[in-house]
Amino acid sequence: MDALLRLRLPPGPAALRLAARLPLPLLRAVGALLGAALFALARRRRAVVRRNLALCFPQASARQRRRWAWQTFRLFGQAFVDRVWLWHAPAHVVAARVRLEGDWQALAAPGPRLLFVPHFVGLDAAWTRLTQAIDRPWAGLYAPQAYPWLDRWVRHGRARFGAPQVISRRDGVRGLVRALRAGAAGYLLPDMDLGPRQSVFVPFFGIPAATVTSLPRLAAAAQAPVVPVIARLDRHGYRVQVLPAWGGYPSGDDVADARRMNAALERWIAEDPGQYHWLHRRFKTRPPGAQRLY
Repeated sequence: MDALLRLRLPPGPAALRLAARLPLPLLRAVGALLGAALFALARRRRAVVRRNLALCFPQASARQRRRWAWQTFRLFGQAFVDRVWLWHAPAHVVAARVRLEGDWQALAAPGPRLLFVPHFVGLDAAWTRLTQAIDRPWAGLYAPQAYPWLDRWVRHGRARFGAPQVISRRDGVRGLVRALRAGAAGYLLPDMDLGPRQSVFVPFFGIPAATVTSLPRLAAAAQAPVVPVIARLDRHGYRVQVLPAWGGYPSGDDVADARRMNAALERWIAEDPGQYHWLHRRFKTRPPGAQRLY
């Protein structure tokens, strides 16, 4: 995968638009092949996935965890290839393949909203479809990519519909706070281990995990309700669930709010563990004196 990303001549827009018209089963087969190659070649990342699953699902059989590990890589590859049609297929194709469920139309109401979007494989599909379907100001943090062509492609793809603000994570969250206070809907993915700074240790599948407190802090700063969004890949495209806004959140207690976030995330992951982004070392930051887990 890394060697592929280093290529200096990525496909041009015309080629991507042409590829986007290929049947979804064919694109998904290409994505599965990419996932299989990553599974075979990315030895260290494969070890991270297996370790995460063993830590979070010790009660599951080894066979079941192996199945989830393979699913993680397969869906990762398929979601990567799906960006071709998400960002280059005709708009009606995106609308047909990415199905919105729940009270998503409530997001059109004026005033700020803070969307809690965990790292399920469909997070790009959810952003693309929501910015297409709902005419309102949007803003989201963006992690710059290591390869210039990939960085340009991802930034342009995420700005396809609705002229959203795509804010670099290097600039911090100030831009997102300003956008929220101006009435935007913000897209936040706060479920990764970003180190000890501005994090608290709360349980995640029973293991103390460094958990950033950006979700309650941003919600409080902008007086924005928190709306969870869960996006899963299926054979038809994606299913995006817009869940009810959390009541009594934030509570004013960052530790309690981080616990609530992780507990909710555990429930959603348990419904289909292979859909989650286990490639990240979720437990790399340990409490003082605790044993390393990787």
